[in-house]
Amino acid sequence: MTTELGVGVIGLGFMGQTHVTALTKARASGLSARLVAICDRHEERRRGEPSGQGNLETVGSELLFDPRVVRGYARPEELIADPEVEAVSICTHTPTHVEIGVAALEAGKHILVEKPVALDRSEVVRLREAAHRSRCVAMPAMVMRFWPGWDWLREAIDDRRYGAVESAHFSRVGPAPNWSREFYGDPSASGGALGDLHIHDADFVRWVFGMPSQVITQGTLDRMTTIYRFDEGPREVVAEAGWIREPSFPFRMRYEVIFERAVARWDLAREIPLEV
Repeated sequence: MTTELGVGVIGLGFMGQTHVTALTKARASGLSARLVAICDRHEERRRGEPSGQGNLETVGSELLFDPRVVRGYARPEELIADPEVEAVSICTHTPTHVEIGVAALEAGKHILVEKPVALDRSEVVRLREAAHRSRCVAMPAMVMRFWPGWDWLREAIDDRRYGAVESAHFSRVGPAPNWSREFYGDPSASGGALGDLHIHDADFVRWVFGMPSQVITQGTLDRMTTIYRFDEGPREVVAEAGWIREPSFPFRMRYEVIFERAVARWDLAREIPLEV
């Protein structure tokens, strides 16, 4: 008999609700994990009521979970102390990630931390060292590594089915978040669009192409373009991201990768996002 991993989610804003929904769907498809506890300072969220805010349609209008089955806590330390919680999703605002993460690791819990993990390198190092001491898994929630069409791209680059990559362009733009405005409006806390959007492509580029020899970024924290150059690999990789001040502007996520023998294009706005 397979033992299910008990998972707790701290912070039930848009991303926390997305984690809860994803965990519920994953369990329904056979994943040996179940939601046993949540933590949020808002009572209505502890009852499982969704807020429905975010740039992706990941949360429905029904209750996120059965509050009669899933325990609700108002403080992170209470959830961390729950003996049935073996792994913790940390979905709070960025400045609290490391403190909560270290506490969970020291309690012997695995952690999945929303991005950005922190805005200061020393804080990330602190979390990494706590993970090494605890021998628990500590993972940032960099979703593009698993996103359909993006996981395919990684495979196509690795197995060179279309030859080597000559150049690549990534784009990720959308309206400025209209939820948690105080948090996102303070770049010293959120990192602006750099920490909200651009971080995804920075991670993906590093993951598939390796460490660049040169990185050139221009723009602001809310709108930027980065050029990555490599000693070995594609001639040039460009990633752009930013917040658009028009609330009705749709969220757009795209890539175009030119191989020696093919061009791969992916666009979230298309019915079939990937074309080769």
